[in-house]
Amino acid sequence: MGRSLWKGAISFGLVHIPVEMHPAVSDNALDLTMLDRRDFSPVGFKRYNKGNNKGNNKEVVWDDIVKGYEYSDGEYVVLSEEDLRRANPEATGTIDILAFVDAETVPLLYYEQPYYLAPGKGGDKVYALLRETLKKVGKIGIATVVIRVKQHLAALVCEGDTIVLNTLRYSDEIRPTDELKIPTARSKTAAISDKELKMAMALVEGMSEDWKPEQYHDTYREDILALVAKKVKAKQTKTITMPDKEKAPAAKSNVIDLVALLQQSLGKKPGKASAPVEESEDEEEAPAAKPRKAASKTPSRAKAPAKAATKAAAKPAAKAKAAPARRKAA
Repeated sequence: MGRSLWKGAISFGLVHIPVEMHPAVSDNALDLTMLDRRDFSPVGFKRYNKGNNKGNNKEVVWDDIVKGYEYSDGEYVVLSEEDLRRANPEATGTIDILAFVDAETVPLLYYEQPYYLAPGKGGDKVYALLRETLKKVGKIGIATVVIRVKQHLAALVCEGDTIVLNTLRYSDEIRPTDELKIPTARSKTAAISDKELKMAMALVEGMSEDWKPEQYHDTYREDILALVAKKVKAKQTKTITMPDKEKAPAAKSNVIDLVALLQQSLGKKPGKASAPVEESEDEEEAPAAKPRKAASKTPSRAKAPAKAATKAAAKPAAKAKAAPARRKAA
C-alpha cells in the first residue's frame, strides 16, 4: 500500500482510535505528454518569479517557495505548514464523528473520494469495535476531517473488514436543478404508456445480472494503446492524423417510435431472457419455417408444376418444357 498520506485518530465520544489514511483508488487515465509540433520535443513548464524585482521571470527552486493567502490585491499573508497546523491542531489530526445515520439517507451525489483507514499502533481492538458496531446497527458515521488545507465532510463506511472514509460534498456544493428542463411524471410531453413501461421493464429484466466489477475495464484506453502500438509498428510515430471532411448530418425527426426501439433492443440483447413481450413473439416464430424446407425434398418437387403453369400462362412456348417436369413430379 505504501506510505500513508495522513495519520491521526477517529474520535467519537471519549473514544480515540489511532488510524492511518491510504488512497483507496488509483487513476489509470492516459498520461499524454504535450509536444512541440515543429520538432516533437516535450513542452515543459517552470516556476518563475512574476514580480517586478530583479528576479523577474527567473525560475524558482522548490526550496525557495512558500505559500501565502492573498488578503488584498497583490498583498499576501505567508502561511507555513506549521501555521496551518496551529490554526486548529485538533481538526488537523482528528476524524471527528458528529453523528451516525442510515446509509441510504445519503444520496450518491454527495460521495466524492474514498480512502482506506487502517488501525495505527495499538489501535486494533478499538478499530474492530467501531467496525463491528457499525455493521450491527447498520449505520455510517458522519465526520469532519482536514486533508491538506480543506476541511471535508466525510462518511465512515464498512467495506468488508476495512473502514473506508469517503469524503462528502457539502450541500452548498451541490448545484440545484431548478434551471434544468426535467420532465415530471405528469408531464404531457413525456407521457409514458403502460405498454412502453412494460417493454422497458422487460428489457431491464433481461439485462439484469450480478455485480461483477472485474468484468468492466477501460476499453477506450486499451484502444488508444493498441493504436499507439500500430503507429509504432508502421513507423508513423511522427504522423499527425487530420480529421476527415465533415459530412452534413442526416435530418432527424423529433418523433421517436419508442416501442420500435424497445422491440429492437429486446431482440438484440443476448444473455438472460425475460418474459417475452407479445409483439416480439410473432417476430421469432417466422424463421421456424426454414428447417422444414430443407428437411424433405418432396415438397420442393411438388411446387414445380405450379411454377411451370405460371410460366406457361405468360409464355405458351414454355408448355412443352414444363411437361417433363409434370411427369417427373407424378
